[in-house]
Amino acid sequence: MAKVSEIYGSMVFNEHTMQERLPSATYKSLLKTMKEGKSLEIEVANVVAHAMKEWAIEKGATHFTHWFQPLTGITSEKHDSFLDPVSDGRAIMSFSGKELIQGEPDASSFPSGGLRATFEARGYTAWDPTSYAFIKDEVLCIPTAFCSYTGEALDKKTPLLRSMSAIEKQANRVLKLFGEPNQHIVPTVGAEQEYFLVSEKAYANRQDLVMCGRTLFGYAPCKGQELEEHYFGAIRPTVNEFMKELDDELWALGVPARTKHNEVAPAQHELAPIYTNANRAIDENLLTMEKMRLLASHHGLVCLQHEKPFEGINGSGKHNNWSLAAGKKNLFDPGESPMDNLRFLVLLTGVIQAVDDYQDLLRMSVASAGNDHRLGANEAPPAIISIFLGDELDAIVDALIDEHEYTNAEKVAMDLGVAVLPNFLIDNTDRNRTSPFAFTGNKFEFRMPGSAVNLSDSTMVLNTAMAKSLKDFADAMEGKSGKEFEAAAIDYIRDTLKAHQRIIFNGNGYCDEWYAEAERRGLANFRTTADALPCFVSRKNVELFEEFEVLSKTEVMSRYEVKLEKYNKLLNIEARVMKRMVRRVFLPAINDYAAEVASNIVTFKSALSGANVDQQEALLHKLLAGVKEIDVQLQALDAAHHAALAIANQQQRANTYAHEIIPIMDKLRGAVDAMEIITDRDRWPVPTYNDILFYV
Repeated sequence: MAKVSEIYGSMVFNEHTMQERLPSATYKSLLKTMKEGKSLEIEVANVVAHAMKEWAIEKGATHFTHWFQPLTGITSEKHDSFLDPVSDGRAIMSFSGKELIQGEPDASSFPSGGLRATFEARGYTAWDPTSYAFIKDEVLCIPTAFCSYTGEALDKKTPLLRSMSAIEKQANRVLKLFGEPNQHIVPTVGAEQEYFLVSEKAYANRQDLVMCGRTLFGYAPCKGQELEEHYFGAIRPTVNEFMKELDDELWALGVPARTKHNEVAPAQHELAPIYTNANRAIDENLLTMEKMRLLASHHGLVCLQHEKPFEGINGSGKHNNWSLAAGKKNLFDPGESPMDNLRFLVLLTGVIQAVDDYQDLLRMSVASAGNDHRLGANEAPPAIISIFLGDELDAIVDALIDEHEYTNAEKVAMDLGVAVLPNFLIDNTDRNRTSPFAFTGNKFEFRMPGSAVNLSDSTMVLNTAMAKSLKDFADAMEGKSGKEFEAAAIDYIRDTLKAHQRIIFNGNGYCDEWYAEAERRGLANFRTTADALPCFVSRKNVELFEEFEVLSKTEVMSRYEVKLEKYNKLLNIEARVMKRMVRRVFLPAINDYAAEVASNIVTFKSALSGANVDQQEALLHKLLAGVKEIDVQLQALDAAHHAALAIANQQQRANTYAHEIIPIMDKLRGAVDAMEIITDRDRWPVPTYNDILFYV
């Protein structure tokens, strides 16, 4: 096998490859486009396209595609060959700068929230040169933005890129106050991807897994995760072979896959990359998810990326490790000099302000039908947004607010009047698995996103909210310098922390006391997606997006409609699958077994007069009572489901699904699951949790 260093990035048209294959002037011009946002001339694009095509053909590519992220949240691609027939019957391979820069997919066939009608089909994909082109399955994939004929963003990437521009502009205003020159500043993301692997055979025999990505039924396994033996345990050979192939594929695509291990739940695993530019990191995470799904079949497995495939054990998240970088400098590194420390406090305060002011938006950004089942238990954070700082930073914040001297663990005093932090160690904060948003030494870990989500949404919200905090600080401080600036900055930090102290919580997010305390503090608690989505279109939040030109009001409304529609469609599918499985799978099996038990009772009595059949009769009573309860809940679900479908207003329909239908679905599940453990194993018609989670 080739060395990792030889494999890594071999299928990526990265800066190293560009420098090798492009003329010097073209390479420099393209770098300015990539790093400074300069416009790209068509002449330059033609040269880049030719070099990219030649490189791709050498690597075995026959087609190219504009690879984009519609509002479905996953990726889309339409393949065109390089083939260009000529008059003498032969063909040449061609690829122009125009084809590189712009494509034209059908915009009306993707969700648009009303931005595009069927008769208004034209849409455009536009090359994003800040994310490298790559070769996948003999296709040159060009990362692109996707917009409508009238210019509205129809994708996840465009608002993310806009938010990155917004935070860069405002961060440079703040850094200028500290005497630093204008520089390229980017949010960075490290996406930890959790997932389950199950056998293809078990998957194929579970209609709920196939249709919904999660089990709608299933009694708890005899052994779950309570022995804590799976986490970081030895990786099974079949899984290890899958992970090896996945690593090789990802490394060739330039994805810096670093860490892999067994997760807490049986059959659950995690892959974590090295953090990078947020835009590229999210592209790479989507590639990772795709490769996981496709490669699993090579090993007789299916990769489940639903947030909660199995009830009662850990769900799967995708932790968003978010920070800000200026070149190689991490702006959330506290530093060692007084001015570095003051800058750190300014940025920390900005994050606290951003998360408090836009806690509803952050909750909305991770809202989904699947994540509703995950949040609030089994090591997933609750639906209430709060920030975990750790003991040392929390003590510093308290000292700033109360204006008293702070002494750290090494008994080093800090004079808050000149904003001197002690030498702050990266590991001076503990981890808090119940916290939605935790400082982890030099970055923030947003733990709420579910495993299936596209991180563009939460990162876009974080970027934009932080841009607002930085703008507020810069507006208040510009014109001040020296000691005046230091004193004004400390006052600003103190006043802002006092105003937003409620969002800081270092305790147990699962305890009942926290829910009561959060309510007392006035923190939002949107338990379901239906509750959270209206936050998107509140005046305050629309004004935020418009102020920083991240989303127009029309674009906000369209995304709200898309998210609502997706939620309702998913719940409609789950209700339909549930009813069909009960009617055609579970009830026939339970009735057949009940008939067998009844027949056995008759046989025993006829064979032996006075035979004691109390146990068999008790079992039959349980089975018949269970069938009756299943039928009651099935009829209730059927009636409620049809009533929901008759509701024209999508928000009202979502509310009905969340607060009326899901509770009935839970009761129906409970009634069926109660039959699983008393029905003969050979009679139970689907693989159980014991079968699925503990495959060899």
